[in-house]
Amino acid sequence: MVNWIWLGMIVVSVFVGAANGRLNEVAEAAFGGAQTGVTVCLGLISILVFWMGLMKIAENAGLVRLLSRLMAPIVRRMFPDVPPDHPAMGYILSNMSANLLGLGNAATPMGIRAMQELQKLNRQPGVATPAMCTLLALNTASITLVPTTMIAIRMNFGAIHPADIVAPTLLATAVSTGAALLADRWYRHRSGPPRAAGKRIGNGPAASSPSAPASLGGGG
Repeated sequence: MVNWIWLGMIVVSVFVGAANGRLNEVAEAAFGGAQTGVTVCLGLISILVFWMGLMKIAENAGLVRLLSRLMAPIVRRMFPDVPPDHPAMGYILSNMSANLLGLGNAATPMGIRAMQELQKLNRQPGVATPAMCTLLALNTASITLVPTTMIAIRMNFGAIHPADIVAPTLLATAVSTGAALLADRWYRHRSGPPRAAGKRIGNGPAASSPSAPASLGGGG
């Protein structure tokens, strides 16, 4: 669907440019945008490599595990239908901790593994469970302590104080996460109390939620 949207925008731009006699400007904007994209990406490399390396040191030092232990009581209340000792809970905690630190690349595989483990608890393999929906909502909203990518982009474009967005980003993501949780609780209340986790019945296809890895690496 997204590909069709982009194709439609390109086709409309070309036709409108041709109708207004500004086709050359359309072509220049297209190539200029491509050049700017490459320039920005190259400018981000050094900053992101430094930050990812710094966070990798913190991860190896046990910071992610410490955050996971601190968040465990809260996360168990968010996922009442997931047994506390199930592997899915560990992956959920690691995913949320990585997102908090802006480690989107590390959060994505953890989110995918969490979805795979949640699928094993799914009594209806073709339908996403409430726990899957909760995890997807949290990843989409995702409280971010350090918006690494946006700071890097602002530095690349010469912002005087590129880190000024840390506080607004923290506030905005906190509000979005709160809204996501409220919506999740409301839908859970409408659908009734979660059923006890049990063994998966049948060999149906995976639910639609695990098939969206891009949504499982929030942050950044």
